[in-house]
Amino acid sequence: MKTAEISSILERLFNREDINHDVEEAWQIKNSQIHLLVILSEDHTWLRLLSPIAAASEAQSLLPQLLEDNFDTTQEVRYAVNQNVLWGVFHHRLASLTSEDLESAIASLASLVEKGLSQSFNQLIEKQIIQIVKAAKAQGQSLESTYQTIDRFYQEGIMGGIDQDPAQREQFLAAWKAQLERLWSEVEV
Repeated sequence: MKTAEISSILERLFNREDINHDVEEAWQIKNSQIHLLVILSEDHTWLRLLSPIAAASEAQSLLPQLLEDNFDTTQEVRYAVNQNVLWGVFHHRLASLTSEDLESAIASLASLVEKGLSQSFNQLIEKQIIQIVKAAKAQGQSLESTYQTIDRFYQEGIMGGIDQDPAQREQFLAAWKAQLERLWSEVEV
């Protein structure tokens, strides 16, 4: 792929006013949906796409899940941490890069940015709820008694704050109950 082709593809996918191309080796696209950096290596043999997702400190507790996602679900893009930022990244040799590859990578990065950390957080929470269900079942507890234990933990401030708004507490407990009910029959001990 040639540099002019990259410019052409970016101009087709984004509004011209969102594209900054001050230096030959780099483009910066910034709009309300994405902040995308397109960078060529010094020798113009590799292309890299980068898009910031979150501060690395926000993603720290999710790193094991993000690495798992790199292995299982992110396809041609990857999560990476650099300069205290969690990035969506795509690398490809420029000589073999097709316009379809570039467009697909941009779409995948946009999807990662849109999801932010929520999908990884939800996956991590689900794994933890599954562990709670397994432990409860191993102790012979019923779904109702497990829910009552979680309710008691909220009442005592072990989960959530004692001074938590009652409406917010009820919302959290309803979410717990829905997840426990959804996963209870699926989890085997």
